[in-house]
Amino acid sequence: MKNQNLPSWMKQLTGFAGIIGASALIGFPAWAHITSNTNVANATQTSQVAGNVKTAASPAPMASPKPMASPAPMAATKDIVAIASGDPQFKTLTKALGAADLVATLQRKGPFTVFAPTDAAFAALPEGTVENLLKPENKAQLTKILAYHVVPGSVLSTSLKSGDVTSVEGSSLNVAVSAGKVTVSGANVVKADIKASNGVIHVIDKVLMPPDATK
Repeated sequence: MKNQNLPSWMKQLTGFAGIIGASALIGFPAWAHITSNTNVANATQTSQVAGNVKTAASPAPMASPKPMASPAPMAATKDIVAIASGDPQFKTLTKALGAADLVATLQRKGPFTVFAPTDAAFAALPEGTVENLLKPENKAQLTKILAYHVVPGSVLSTSLKSGDVTSVEGSSLNVAVSAGKVTVSGANVVKADIKASNGVIHVIDKVLMPPDATK
């Protein structure tokens, strides 16, 4: 994942019978006496009858049914904020986004990649930390912390590679991919690739703190 220059507005946060022959049996009379005259007459009659018989047109073969096309994958219709607010494991994150006035930002087109801490991750912080961060006077600090969980662009887990990537906050996140597991600055990605209309969410089990989170 390459570092990207951040747009100015991001710095704040930043489909699916056989042929029916009409050759019905033509009954010819059985002749008891055959003379040369009757032979000629019969031959003439037979020719006339045969000429009047029309073979029914064979029905057109039935077309084989076309296989149904596989439906196209459904595009995500909810943005990142809508997904987070509708998931019970992100109650604290949703509240924090509101307190930091970042809801409108994460509703924009983006795209964004969000490493989203669960409620359990927030609860693991020292006692009183979340409550203090949610206070109006600590809005700047909360914004910085939340922005540290966001990376510009939509990056699925299959594209994640080990190395540093710059967050929207400005500091680097260290991504480590090993044996099918992904960690981000020490936090485990416990669920990946929750697709949103404006990006993707990866669920993590730890709240990430930027190097200068206290500033």
